[in-house]
Amino acid sequence: MSNTTLLSISLTAVSLLIATSAQAQTGQPHERYAYLGLGTGFSSLENDRDEVDNFIESGGRNFSIDDDSNVWKGFAGYQINRYLAVEAFYADLGRVRLRGNDGVSTDLESSAYGASVVGQLPITTWFSPYAKIGAASWETEVRGNLGDAELELQDKDGFDPVYGVGAQFNFNPILIRAEYERYDFDSDYTIDTFTASVGLRF
Repeated sequence: MSNTTLLSISLTAVSLLIATSAQAQTGQPHERYAYLGLGTGFSSLENDRDEVDNFIESGGRNFSIDDDSNVWKGFAGYQINRYLAVEAFYADLGRVRLRGNDGVSTDLESSAYGASVVGQLPITTWFSPYAKIGAASWETEVRGNLGDAELELQDKDGFDPVYGVGAQFNFNPILIRAEYERYDFDSDYTIDTFTASVGLRF
């Protein structure tokens, strides 16, 4: 089953959940609340091979990139007012596979955790587009050598920006999100993620 199909199924399930919640909704949502959420989707690597070479210090090897991978994330936040929230997050950013010309491969598995500030524009009580900016501590595990037994690729880590845009739908006490985020690792390795999330407000 493809990532796109999985995401479509997830969005359909969430839509059914929204419809059920909306029928039971009464009153206006509070401006201040804490929330927790989980999401899934897919990632895409936004780099050419020269930049990936720099990132893994491979010495300019020739390879192709397979970067379509599942993403999983969790987040916890606090809505300060109608326009501003802060949140912490953890994201499993999936696997990027580099395939060498001689048939061998190297896997790059990335994860990140950090915090963001979220600015929202409440169009209605139930719909708010938003933008976010923050920073993430990230780690990429590099497994393989692209066919050169003398070349040992090293794991990478760092602390870099993360930012994104999305839309949040509020159906008290449930919220859902559709979101795009960019994780900028070391300027040589950038991962874009597209996720759908569901959360609970307290």
